[in-house]
Amino acid sequence: MALNELWFLIVGFLFIGYFVLDGFDFGVGMALPFLGKDDTDRRVLINTIGPVWDLNETWVIVAGASLFASFPEWYASLFSGFYLALLLLLAALIARGVAFEYRGKGDTAKWRNTFDWMIVVGSALPSLLWGVAFANIVNGVPLNAHHVYTGNLFTLLNPYGLLGGLTTLSVFFLHGLFFIVLKTEGEIRDRARTLAKKVGYVATVIAASFLLWTLFAHLSLIGAVLTVVAALALIAAQAANFAKKDGVAFALMVVTIIGAVGALFAALYPNVLPSTTNAAYGLTIQNASSSQYTLTVMTWVAGIMMPLVLAYQAWTYWVFRKRVSRKNIPAGSH
Repeated sequence: MALNELWFLIVGFLFIGYFVLDGFDFGVGMALPFLGKDDTDRRVLINTIGPVWDLNETWVIVAGASLFASFPEWYASLFSGFYLALLLLLAALIARGVAFEYRGKGDTAKWRNTFDWMIVVGSALPSLLWGVAFANIVNGVPLNAHHVYTGNLFTLLNPYGLLGGLTTLSVFFLHGLFFIVLKTEGEIRDRARTLAKKVGYVATVIAASFLLWTLFAHLSLIGAVLTVVAALALIAAQAANFAKKDGVAFALMVVTIIGAVGALFAALYPNVLPSTTNAAYGLTIQNASSSQYTLTVMTWVAGIMMPLVLAYQAWTYWVFRKRVSRKNIPAGSH
């Protein structure tokens, strides 16, 4: 395997890790107005991800840095062309992070409600925009001969892109609900399980439509296998939820996201950013990658550092593995 192919896989792995981990973060954030009947309920929901949300977000930083170092031409065209969409996404992530930190600093209900809605919007908007972005990456965007994006923000809001956004929005919401069921006790857990049953139907229809569209437009054997895996895992996850197999449901949802994002990368390969203006103007793993020396150095660094990062992340989740309930929230705390 050539190093540019290896780094295409590594970039894919990092984005899969980000969507798996920050995906349920986003889902928990979006669940606040649906499951949080009072401030204590909302505290319970926030506490399920409190120790890990910032660690989960570092995956997108590592993915972006790896993209910049391994495929600088892809990074440049992507971040310049998707500038407004990514700016909105970044602003939402910043607002969400600020809300987590400052929600408990005020004593009034208005103060806490304001930051609660910042968490909701800061979770829903990135969930939508990530799907729009990746759908357009796979389907292609208008690039000129210099690999410069010639469209605008509304160019990205095409039917396929919007369907991709709705897919990530609904799947992340369902992913978060399964995580809440896994991490909470009592009535809030029962409400999350019931809501997951309803959201599951919607997510299945939307995700199936998007993946089938992708498969027919970019047919490949690996993409077909991963699409089937994602579909079966999504259906099985909901069956496990009905059977109250919490850990199994969450694990199958992880498989769903791995399969779905993997299918997108399979549909994209060997391109990294196709051009709808002229196929010759598109970016591939060959013309967008860094030099062989750069990729070699990066491979050594990744081989040393990635196992350490994964071990630390696993240790963190093990330490904070216990369920959260209303009895864990001190009376009068915010």
